[in-house]
Amino acid sequence: MPAFRYEGRNRQGQKVQGEVEASSTAAAAALLQQRQIIPVHIAAKTVSGEDLLAGLKQRWRHTPVGIDELIMFCRQMNALTRAGVPVIRALATLASSSRSATLRQHLSDAVQTLQSGQSVTQSLGQHPDTFNALFINMVRVGENTGRLDEIFVDLSRHLERERDTRKRLKQATRYPSFVLMALAIALIIINVFVIPAFAGVFAKLHASLPLPTRILIASSHFVIHDGWLLLLFLIAATILLRRHIQTPLGRYRWDRFKLKLPLVGDIFERVMLSRFTRAFAMMARAGVPIIASLQVIAKAVDNDYIGAAITGMAEQIQRGDNITRTATATGMFSPLVLQMLMVGEESGTLEEMLNEVADFYDEEVDYDLKSLTDRIEPLLLLGVGGIVLVLALGVFLPLWNLSSVMLHHG
Repeated sequence: MPAFRYEGRNRQGQKVQGEVEASSTAAAAALLQQRQIIPVHIAAKTVSGEDLLAGLKQRWRHTPVGIDELIMFCRQMNALTRAGVPVIRALATLASSSRSATLRQHLSDAVQTLQSGQSVTQSLGQHPDTFNALFINMVRVGENTGRLDEIFVDLSRHLERERDTRKRLKQATRYPSFVLMALAIALIIINVFVIPAFAGVFAKLHASLPLPTRILIASSHFVIHDGWLLLLFLIAATILLRRHIQTPLGRYRWDRFKLKLPLVGDIFERVMLSRFTRAFAMMARAGVPIIASLQVIAKAVDNDYIGAAITGMAEQIQRGDNITRTATATGMFSPLVLQMLMVGEESGTLEEMLNEVADFYDEEVDYDLKSLTDRIEPLLLLGVGGIVLVLALGVFLPLWNLSSVMLHHG
């Protein structure tokens, strides 16, 4: 954990200074106030080489909090708050029993912040990498309305759906990924070991080689002698792409590109729209205003392209437009979904209709994922068949030509 140097005054007004460990400057100030020290100056401690090495080791051990840990945390918080256990005591209990070291540390920081007089929202909001904007805003609603137990139930169900969607996506892409990996390994082995052996035989015979054979020998020569250039290019391209994606414009373009990918782009879009409508319904049920809900979900939907469209909806609603027209303007929703939104808006059952829309998208995603393998298999077979055909022509055509010449001379 980072260390901070501080200067302040104690209860007697005497000047004190020292060091304190905390996750952030705000957490350090809260910890000092808990010790009845009024901080005057707080600054991050400069580290030596040994301290830097220790910090790097600690950061290496710092693993993100998994979605399963968050689901368990929400369920346990629901049980404890429903039983009447004070929030600060509930967080302290979970901080000592959580299986995730990162979550334990974050909850311990939250307990310290609560003890200094801050709210639950501010305490958990110190760690946005674990508790995102949607999570924090839902907790704020529960804290303000006295329904924290119900909010944690909604959050656990929301996270469970997120986990199930991720599992379905992984299962659907596992088979094509394995096939492509096996194909890449086979091509490397063929180019490095198999084709050079045949090329040596053909060179000794001084035979005239057909075009497929010359292509195979040239590709093998490139892989063996200049393959490092290709590898270096791929590594550099990956690094540059990752840096570009970390910029706002790069992230926006990348998220838009993912939705345009063949075969899987439509699935990604439906997953994002299901996430949006489900979160919108959850926040509507909690009583969060529509504009505030859209602004929060735009940041929590995990796609900047769709998030920009949701932000546009919030701006249009703020100018006096209704949900149906703003949703139509995005061009992301089908006519059936727009009709369901219109019915929900006019009848005052928007929450129910949003859940229906989310169920509709979930069914579409399930169907697409089940048929994804069937759609990818023909392409994989065509690719494998094409490679086998080129190899067969490249290897056997010269052998066939040589046998024909030998029979003719014989």
